[in-house]
Amino acid sequence: MTTVLIVDDQPMQRFGFRMLLESQDDMTVAGEAGNGSEAVRMTAELNPDVVLMDIRMPGLDGIEATRRIVAAGARTRVLILTTFDLDEYAYAGLRAGASGFLIKDAMPEELLSGIRAVASGDAVVAPSLTRRLLDTYADQLPTADAAAPTDPADHPRLASLTHREREILTVIGQGWTNAEIASRLHLAESTVKTHVGRILAKTGARDRVQAVILAYDTKLVSPS
Repeated sequence: MTTVLIVDDQPMQRFGFRMLLESQDDMTVAGEAGNGSEAVRMTAELNPDVVLMDIRMPGLDGIEATRRIVAAGARTRVLILTTFDLDEYAYAGLRAGASGFLIKDAMPEELLSGIRAVASGDAVVAPSLTRRLLDTYADQLPTADAAAPTDPADHPRLASLTHREREILTVIGQGWTNAEIASRLHLAESTVKTHVGRILAKTGARDRVQAVILAYDTKLVSPS
């Protein structure tokens, strides 16, 4: 059973999400929060699997709430909701540690599959869309690690990666899917999944979205 905390300042929006989630046999609503401060507090109290996080709320917004939830080291994963698919707030949310984002007018099936994906440790943003998002905003927002070494080989988060793992992290940052990596590098897709899992474990990246951001921050990949 996947537990979900709904965070939105609009009561009708929360009601709609609750009705949808409670119609599923494998989901339950752990609680509702109307702002970021409540979201941080309730996440600590309830430890939900997923926080469905709105961005624009009075007081503490969804980005800062996401940053605090992730910084607390909880197992909870955050799924950002945004109005536009190339919104600078969504970008900031991903940098804050969210495991992905969805558009508020997404179909119910997309929202449900997105929650399930995030709960299982996957990212819900398509690799190509992640690349487009980062390309659009990488030169407008500060990087997560401004003091990172210029040479990727010197970056401490990459030090334990093998040559193959670094190669795969690079193409993940370029937006390649597992199938594309397998085809172009002549590997079995199961082998690629194993490599990706090891990359996440060694670098401390929470999921594929964070791995893409790491590839940018360490300059393995540069905005086009």
